[in-house]
Amino acid sequence: MNKVSEPRSQWGGNWTEEKLEAFEKYVNAYLTIMTAQKQKYNGWPTTIYFDGFAGSGKRTSPSNEEENNLFSDYLVKEELEVYKGSAERVLSLTQKFDYYFFVDSDKSSISSLEKIMKEKGIVNNNCHFVNDDVNNQLNILSNFINDKKATLVLLDPFGMQINWSSIEKLKGKRVDLWILIPSGVIINRFLDKKGKFLFKNKLESFFGLNEDEIKKKFYETEQVESLFGTIDIINKTNDSVNKIAELYIERLKGIWNYVSD
Repeated sequence: MNKVSEPRSQWGGNWTEEKLEAFEKYVNAYLTIMTAQKQKYNGWPTTIYFDGFAGSGKRTSPSNEEENNLFSDYLVKEELEVYKGSAERVLSLTQKFDYYFFVDSDKSSISSLEKIMKEKGIVNNNCHFVNDDVNNQLNILSNFINDKKATLVLLDPFGMQINWSSIEKLKGKRVDLWILIPSGVIINRFLDKKGKFLFKNKLESFFGLNEDEIKKKFYETEQVESLFGTIDIINKTNDSVNKIAELYIERLKGIWNYVSD
């Protein structure tokens, strides 16, 4: 995350709407449970909503020149979807969080979101619109929350902007996390067929694993005879997209006791 240009605003499809509707129902249920706990425990816990890729509040494409240069051919429309409209949906709910944090690395996008939400009259003094890298803000959040603060975190990146170390900092915290894993194209293509790992650092920071550990998950070595003797041929395993999700879920289970498959 970094960047600048036009606010993201033109992307999205029916499946995005389905995600939004499912997420909205979850938030409603979450706030109902938290409201009951507040009534039982004299106003505790304090409730916090954190959206790490809030965008402009409209459907948009990424404008980060650095990000686009990095991923170049690996970016396709379907992988750029995010929870567009989530901010408005959450802010419009009858039940409220005590604090809202909307984060985006694109200054124009987060400014646009704040302007739109204010025009709709659904912003209060506890809403914070932050122009910053999501990893930095997750670090700040992890230091801020404690047992008396219940936090719902939404992370829906259009790429591999989230470092695993940022997720690890939420361990032991009272956090419910919704996260979209962009496994279909970007990560899968970074795991090239012969294991050359042209984007080694990005893969390591994303999974929180070293190169050898990642290769054990996605590659097989076959010994074949050639004119020069026995040689090792490295091949990518089948069904790598599902294996990416499985590995990430496995990693998440090392942080939280309850992780949905």
